[in-house]
Amino acid sequence: MKTYELKGEVREGFGKKAAQRYRGEGLIPCVVYGGSNEKNINFVVKNSDVRNLIYTHEVYLVNLVLDGKPMMAILKEIQFHPVKDNILHIDFLHVFPSVPVVIELPVRLEGLAAGVKSGGKLSLDMRKLKVKALAEKLPQELVINVENLELGKSIQVGDLNFEGLELLTPKNAVVCRVQLTRAARGAAAKAQ
Repeated sequence: MKTYELKGEVREGFGKKAAQRYRGEGLIPCVVYGGSNEKNINFVVKNSDVRNLIYTHEVYLVNLVLDGKPMMAILKEIQFHPVKDNILHIDFLHVFPSVPVVIELPVRLEGLAAGVKSGGKLSLDMRKLKVKALAEKLPQELVINVENLELGKSIQVGDLNFEGLELLTPKNAVVCRVQLTRAARGAAAKAQ
């Protein structure tokens, strides 16, 4: 998994007024849960430093440097302003080497499905799957081979198996499917 370097400063002020003051200075209030000694650490980062972390489809392991002390974390939640779409607050989760983390990873389909060759249309129903694994075992994305997927068939979460990962998404959830198109139905009706 890719890592992202992010520097922050531990903040002293708390509450609405302090958060508004930080935002006025171009800073974003953040918190990392489960920090050293299981205490939450409140800090601020520059708005420009998190753009490449947030506005991407990729998932990163974040190397936080708070007042010179390094810490590994993952992005947990982002709060946006309902009208202006500015970032109001970011939550991180401290990652320990021996403790599994729960995270959503993007899905990438690989290959040309047999059902598509027959005139069907491949649709990706789930763009991300929730997984549980140690941080060192997390892949950048979940790659699913669809070459053997026939017309009218689907791949469910229960059909998938990735080494070192536990899939937490419900087993009966459909990840992708090959649907019969109108043109393929019409061609099948004419053939009969």
